[in-house]
Amino acid sequence: MNKLTVKQKNWLLSSHVGFIGLWFGTALSMVIIALSNRNTTNGDELYAINSIVKLLDDFIVIPAAVGSLLTGGLLSWLTVWGFVKFYWVIVKWISTLVLITFGTFWLGPWTNAMTSISDTERLKALENPLYMFDVKGVIIGGVIQTLCLLVIIAISVLKPWGRRNVVKADSHSSV
Repeated sequence: MNKLTVKQKNWLLSSHVGFIGLWFGTALSMVIIALSNRNTTNGDELYAINSIVKLLDDFIVIPAAVGSLLTGGLLSWLTVWGFVKFYWVIVKWISTLVLITFGTFWLGPWTNAMTSISDTERLKALENPLYMFDVKGVIIGGVIQTLCLLVIIAISVLKPWGRRNVVKADSHSSV
């Protein structure tokens, strides 16, 4: 497979940076919005806040995370960086997959549950232990997610670890 031209690589890299920026910015916004639940005295407002968090998750975070994963995969495949040639690329891959898994199996379901509970119970949701657990999960998990994304961004810029030293087997070795 041919590698990308410099112009193609720059366009793909720009897309990758755009996706991670969307993911980070929206995740941070979701945490800030979810924190405002504590000051709510109106059940309709509580549901509206949770609905906004859910909409941001469904229509920006999820596509941005997938876009980041896909453009990162293409960058690894079509450039000299590869998938496992550099430690910083390996760390980014593992971190991204862990964040997507965490979002899929924990953050997303917590977001959906808190929205559903506030839809049916409105202000009484604040007295529901399951709702309060979900809100805390979204806030704490969201803070962890945004911090991890910030670290991934820093790794992308700094590329702190070099190339892996991989010893290739000699195909002409004598016995």
